[in-house]
Amino acid sequence: MLFLFIGAATLNVYAATLVILRAAVYRTKLYRPMLWNIVLSMLPILLLGLAFVALLTLIPISPVLGFSVVGVLGVAWLLMLPNASYLITELNQSHRRDDDPVPLWYDIILVISLAMSGVINTIVNVFVAQLLYGVVMFDDRALSFFRPRSMIMLAVVLLLVGLGMYLGRYLRLNSWDIQHPVAFARKVVAHFRERGNALACFGFTLTYALFIGILYLTIVSPIVSGLYELELARQ
Repeated sequence: MLFLFIGAATLNVYAATLVILRAAVYRTKLYRPMLWNIVLSMLPILLLGLAFVALLTLIPISPVLGFSVVGVLGVAWLLMLPNASYLITELNQSHRRDDDPVPLWYDIILVISLAMSGVINTIVNVFVAQLLYGVVMFDDRALSFFRPRSMIMLAVVLLLVGLGMYLGRYLRLNSWDIQHPVAFARKVVAHFRERGNALACFGFTLTYALFIGILYLTIVSPIVSGLYELELARQ
């Protein structure tokens, strides 16, 4: 499990390094939005870390306060989580111009690194969230992954992630725009009043949720199996 976190951190650093070297080596303008997106991609796991600290420290002292803090951090995490997977949309090469001196091969590995760091960041976030959910709800770690409620939660979270990616890419909405709910709602309603947008959103959300879900199960299943065997050995 530790290697998953190390790998995610290394991939983030690698992607950021490629962005910086692109400007330094080929003497082009530093594409700051990519670096900002990497920072936003890592922010949700920090919120989960704070939730874990609150779970360990506040709940034993004051369950009401502890669960309130964890709940607030959980909502903030869910709002910020699409920022992690949003890096996948960098594959559209929107930063590249026709007269760009940067070789195409460099930008290909750059955007793939960004996309994969977004995928891995999302997987790490959801994995840790499922662990916390199992500890809080079932007082276990590995077995909770196979419970129906846990799998339903996983599906709902991934669908919300896909929806958040769509709202970010096509409506240019950010997580913090929810601070202005009226303007946020008006923009969303106006978008979906246009013919075909609802169907496009449905296809986008479902496709990306399935993509991340397949990779999630592929990467996390061996880790969960190892945790399960470890729990059995301890009994």
